[in-house]
Amino acid sequence: MLSLQEMSYLNMGESSLYKANEFSAKHLRLAIKYLEPSLARYVRRSLDHPYHVSLMQYKARHHLSYLQNLPTRNTSIENLALAEFQIKKLQHQREIKEVKRWWMDLGLAKEIPAARDQVLKWYMWPMTVLEGLSFSRYRIEITKIVSMVYIVDDIFDLVATQNELSLFNEIAHFDRWDPAAAVDSLPSYMISCYKALYTVTNDIAAMVRKEHGLNPITHLKQAWAALFDGFMIERKWLYTNQAPTPDDYLRNGIVTSGAPLVFLHLFFLLGHDLTEGNNDHMLRIISCAAKIMRLWDDLGSAKDESQEGLDGSYKELYHRENP
Repeated sequence: MLSLQEMSYLNMGESSLYKANEFSAKHLRLAIKYLEPSLARYVRRSLDHPYHVSLMQYKARHHLSYLQNLPTRNTSIENLALAEFQIKKLQHQREIKEVKRWWMDLGLAKEIPAARDQVLKWYMWPMTVLEGLSFSRYRIEITKIVSMVYIVDDIFDLVATQNELSLFNEIAHFDRWDPAAAVDSLPSYMISCYKALYTVTNDIAAMVRKEHGLNPITHLKQAWAALFDGFMIERKWLYTNQAPTPDDYLRNGIVTSGAPLVFLHLFFLLGHDLTEGNNDHMLRIISCAAKIMRLWDDLGSAKDESQEGLDGSYKELYHRENP
């Protein structure tokens, strides 16, 4: 029954799997009170955190805890799994420490008190999508990119004036990124942000050149410029009290989710390139994933982070247009 419940989360629109989810969840919840304590706890956690929509490390700990309470145990397999779990745990802890040290040295949390300071949260996505010890450096670098997306978002939403943002956006569109240009025209906190963005992006481009012989810097710069444009559009909607159509909101929201930019950095780090032959295909893949992330974000995180809907919501706009 639990296997049926887990399988139902692979649903791609099949009505039978919706029914399987409802059926298995109902009967598992009814059965919990009749199960022995460790199994009941395992079933309850599985219902609350299904395998296919949960973090692998969390589920591994959950499963190991259950195995250790079984009356008959395969200790060899269990010890091997536990050793792997501990190795990954230590690796992730080292990576978080490195990112945290980078973030503290950056000083943006002090320069921009209104901005989010959520290193662990920023690390969770790279940790989830890049499994394996060999991707350690990639996880660290992608976490830096994720953090910069959040900081730029907060600058646009909470900190900067319209004139400052116009200058910030203009510099992001320069063909040749130049920190010196930022020094001449931006406030100090924006200069620090721009320098960090410049350094992290160029470090990744250098890594891609060294490991894969590709030069992604033009694509990466264009992705940052597109993100800045998207944030400018959101800013305009907010401060002119202009309600976009649901389609306009979602089209722009795909960009401002940051997912296209992060995925692009990730693809290059993994050795992929954008060519005339695969460009449209790759961008469609990125867009689909970004759309899911934007809609998922609208359903939860704005409320979770007490942003009070400042960025809008597709659900809200859709209901307004389709009462």
